[in-house]
Amino acid sequence: MPPPPLLHINPPLLNSANPWATDLSHLLPLYASPHTGAVTTRTSTLHGYPHDDAINQYTFFSPLTQTAASPATTTPTTAAAAAASLNTLGYSPHPLSTYLSFISTISAAATASGGANYGLRTDKPIIISVTGTPADVASCHRLIRTHARRVCMPLAMEVNLSCPNIAGVPAAYSRGTVNAYVEALAEARAEAEAEAQAGGKRVVVVVGLKTPPFTHAGMFDEFVGALAAGVGRAGAGACPVGFVTAVNTLAPALVLGRGGGGKGALEPVLRSASGLGLGGMAGAPLHPLALGNVLSLKQALGRVEGLAGVMVIGVGGVEDADGWRRMRRVGAEAVGVGTALGRFGVGVFERIWRGVEGAKL
Repeated sequence: MPPPPLLHINPPLLNSANPWATDLSHLLPLYASPHTGAVTTRTSTLHGYPHDDAINQYTFFSPLTQTAASPATTTPTTAAAAAASLNTLGYSPHPLSTYLSFISTISAAATASGGANYGLRTDKPIIISVTGTPADVASCHRLIRTHARRVCMPLAMEVNLSCPNIAGVPAAYSRGTVNAYVEALAEARAEAEAEAQAGGKRVVVVVGLKTPPFTHAGMFDEFVGALAAGVGRAGAGACPVGFVTAVNTLAPALVLGRGGGGKGALEPVLRSASGLGLGGMAGAPLHPLALGNVLSLKQALGRVEGLAGVMVIGVGGVEDADGWRRMRRVGAEAVGVGTALGRFGVGVFERIWRGVEGAKL
């Protein structure tokens, strides 16, 4: 049984889907960096998410003192102690079509005369993070694979099943719901194969799922069981899922701060739709749980015929070469960065990779 197609991420370092991958002004520098092996867009829907600054916010905070920066921070901070983040964000305000337009712009720049001089490779994958119903996701796949014929770089699709700030249970926690997505993705893959057999250009859009932090063995069994059920559904005989991104933010988390110059009552630092200020936590406090999730997923996938080839992208609290090495040690084929990108900007990838390369000397 053939394994699912894999992403080729070289170097094995990339950004995760996050607020600092929202606009073209974010994505182009990420793509131009020689220290990213792929670029991930912020999660989008077919029609865009109704972002509201009054309730969709984020902040950096110290996991030691719980001291937070201002809500809705829009610029990186280099405060060494602010190694964690909390957000009450939803998805990108841009629809999928806007990201496809951004990708066209990047592709045109990469193939233009002199594009390579600016670090614009033509072989660096762009992972388009999407979400919606199973039918929506199938439509996203159709749009992405059509667009893939028009651009120079490989395109992949990450299905976000795990945003904790959206009402309801994140899809990845329910085996039945994951089954529905896997079925829709299998049908999309079969549709793509039929198009190729009918004389169309064969385009492979590798598909992945983004998971929330799992907290006990049964959660891994349920998730991997849903993937196992998808083995054999796709025309090529393999599970349609080629990678898993682990993990998303952890919720419900709460950061309290004092107003009035630090002398007021303790109140939630962020505002949220519920009014409670609860959001998804990321950064340094998430790192040990993310490592455990990556290791557990690799082991669970390896026990199922047809799933051992599914790659895992490890995300959660990585901000330096040591964090990257820990993720690789537990089996991550590539390592994603989120909070540290917001804190330090695109230069964080150079810092991480120089640390990795320096250890080899």
